[in-house]
Amino acid sequence: MSAGPSLHTAIAPPLAAQAAGLGLRRALLGEFADLQLDDVDFLEVAPENWIGLGGRFGRAFRELAERFPVTLHGLSLNIGGFAPLDWQLIDAIGEFIERFDCRLYSEHLTYCGDDGHLYDLMPIPFTEDAVSHVAERVVQVQQRLGRKILLENASYYAAPGQQMSESQFISAVLHEADCGLLLDVNNIYVNSVNHGYDPRVFLRELPLDRAKYMHIAGHFDEAADLKVDTHGAAVIDPVWQLLDEAYALCGPLPTLLERDFNFPPMAELLAELGQIRLAQQRAALMPAAGVR
Repeated sequence: MSAGPSLHTAIAPPLAAQAAGLGLRRALLGEFADLQLDDVDFLEVAPENWIGLGGRFGRAFRELAERFPVTLHGLSLNIGGFAPLDWQLIDAIGEFIERFDCRLYSEHLTYCGDDGHLYDLMPIPFTEDAVSHVAERVVQVQQRLGRKILLENASYYAAPGQQMSESQFISAVLHEADCGLLLDVNNIYVNSVNHGYDPRVFLRELPLDRAKYMHIAGHFDEAADLKVDTHGAAVIDPVWQLLDEAYALCGPLPTLLERDFNFPPMAELLAELGQIRLAQQRAALMPAAGVR
């Protein structure tokens, strides 16, 4: 089936390398309205939650989008699934990108439904067939949007049918699809504990030359050997240290602080943004260690 005509959207200017952003959540709209331009460098939203939204929420978002750069992190592309791609959603995302001059669009390297929406992000088997399947779908999406997208290394709790390592799978998909990487530092840490590998070694195995954007977040300690990626807590020291390691390898990149619930006072979120900026400043003073 044809993917349809390209939208040929205009490309917004990229974010500055030393940029720190926050995810916009409806529960925080009132506090976001009070932010100053030097508090936050950009906002990230899930486009599905804001496309076509009217009323006071829609008005509040439009006002914020006029003040701050916006990035998109999608939830429903289902890039690893077998159901046909949702061209209506993809076109709506393309129009949203154009309307709000969004700086980038990222998605999860997962699947989230076929016969119905799963409301969860499920792991894709690390196989050669899955690489080809996912890459073909990414290419179609990129052609439709007229731009490259980023895929995020995901947290996962099982690896059924594994034929290659997680880093080999991510690298193969990004190379075959010729797309970018959203490097989620917390996901690396969570997976390293849950699956028993060295996060620093894993980081060096990724195609960091394709990294354009980063996420950092907190998680929940279910047990000493089981971490759950919740985005509901403060970032812990080992994750901050891994962020330093990532910046040392590829230089500072625009980085988002993810917080989805259990919101602390805005001052605490801004303090964490300050930690991101300090890490970026430290990295900017040192030559990057280099990426493969």
